Amino acid sequence: MKLKKIFVVIIAVISLITLSACSGNNEEQGLENSNNAKTESNNNETENESDSHGDMNHSSSGEVPKALKSSENPTYEVGSKAIVETDHMKGMKGAEATIVGAYSTNAYAISYTPTTGGERVDNHKWVIQEEIKDTDNEILNTGTEVTLDADHMKGMEGADATIDSGENTTVYMIDYTPTTGGEEVTNHKWVTENELSPLDEYK
Repeated sequence: MKLKKIFVVIIAVISLITLSACSGNNEEQGLENSNNAKTESNNNETENESDSHGDMNHSSSGEVPKALKSSENPTYEVGSKAIVETDHMKGMKGAEATIVGAYSTNAYAISYTPTTGGERVDNHKWVIQEEIKDTDNEILNTGTEVTLDADHMKGMEGADATIDSGENTTVYMIDYTPTTGGEEVTNHKWVTENELSPLDEYK
């Protein structure tokens, strides 16, 4: 009888140990799955940020197309300062800019599919008349199919694009330091006349 009780106790202890080990493994597996999910989510967020404007050349050499003409009487003269009122990129809106160049041209918002693959880019601002292949000086109509000769973003040069809108204006090349911090952006192309405000209004 005593042996039977001892045997029952041993069986019970073994069962408890086994159940405890299984529970621990399940918890570890659950924690591992949770960590993997978080890592995958973070990777996706980083990838999405890269797909937006991560490949944009914030700074450039300052070279412009040979046919591009300087504006004779720009609102913001070269060397003057202005406030950026657009948010093409993170840290741009509200930044103090120095005008590096001012040019009279036609500026376009475009949609295109990068030559490097990936999703179509919609309503990108801006490319100018001189950055579109095989065009004259006439402003292009909305819906016109064109080929790009600009390299603002990876996969842009040589891409087929559609004109979303266009306007005859003064475009500016600017230097600015992002409001979010980081290094100064130099020779950024482009912002238009109505995307700048006088510096005096903010003092």
